[in-house]
Amino acid sequence: MYGQLCFITDTLLKNNMAKSPAWQRKEGKSPSGGLNAKGRASYNRATGGNLKPPQPEGGSRKKSFCARMEGMKKKLTSSKTAKDPDSRINKALRKWKC
Repeated sequence: MYGQLCFITDTLLKNNMAKSPAWQRKEGKSPSGGLNAKGRASYNRATGGNLKPPQPEGGSRKKSFCARMEGMKKKLTSSKTAKDPDSRINKALRKWKC
């Protein structure tokens, strides 16, 4: 009896455990860098934020983002990361066409 009760309780716990949000998992990330639509929606729900997709065609958001990320690339990354085309920062800069 006790063994069955433990099995049932364990099964219920496993089925009811919530997954981590999509923006923290692979399904919410874009292979070309950044978050995809599902990841942005998940992040917005979890934090109350308002993330928008990249703005590669121009505008004030692009200008601000590119300036901020170029500074981060110079000061906060190693030379190896700065030159690596597959680093997250370089993927983001490419996606925004900086």
